[in-house]
Amino acid sequence: MRSRDKILTNLEDIYREAYGRAQQAEDAGRMMDVDASYQREQLLLEVLMDIRDAMHTVGDAPNEKSALEKLQALRKLTKLR
Repeated sequence: MRSRDKILTNLEDIYREAYGRAQQAEDAGRMMDVDASYQREQLLLEVLMDIRDAMHTVGDAPNEKSALEKLQALRKLTKLR
């Protein structure tokens, strides 16, 4: 499993490259879009990593639910009605 730091560093590298290209092209609109996208993607990844970490730690306890049961509970929780 990849570490949080590695995942976030990879994300930052990708967005720095895209931001640099927009900056070289002097495209202020694109620079703003890249910045906003980076912030949104970072937040989404952090939430997903929190879920991953929570499932991993809870799954190590002997009397806890299986990964499938946890995913089904998460699905119920997030299901749009």
